[in-house]
Amino acid sequence: MRILTSPQIEQKTIRLAHQILEHNYDAKKIIFLGINNNGHQFGKRLVSKLKKITDKEIILASIKLNPAKPLSEKISIDLEMSELKNQSIILVDDVANTGRTLFYACKPLMDVLTKKIEVAVLVDRKHKSFPIKVDYVGLSLATTIQEHIDVNLKTIKDQEVLLN
Repeated sequence: MRILTSPQIEQKTIRLAHQILEHNYDAKKIIFLGINNNGHQFGKRLVSKLKKITDKEIILASIKLNPAKPLSEKISIDLEMSELKNQSIILVDDVANTGRTLFYACKPLMDVLTKKIEVAVLVDRKHKSFPIKVDYVGLSLATTIQEHIDVNLKTIKDQEVLLN
């Protein structure tokens, strides 16, 4: 079942960009860390919308980790850790389920003193098992554990969110 169409995703992305800008009005720079593939794709969309409404420096980088086994390999960020010092960081993912991926994505950020770390997701499910608070949410869903959210962000025209 389709729960978000492409125009709905676009509208939610625009709203989230405005909310992020409002809550980071005093930041000279905002760094977005997109988690794995879909988090990075959603981060691209947010950054694109933000660059249309502000002249602040906006940076998008990737954070890579194994969601199934987050401790099995090193979590990597494609920025120098010194670039994160005293900066506003937005972790971005497509879906927040239990919060585990977001929780472990914070691990490398513990080695640097940031200004703040916030979380933006397209879809937030209410199954948190980890102490993660999502600050910016496109759509909040109460689903069963058996249901699965599929997010397709490959192209703007064909983007959608499905509940299976």
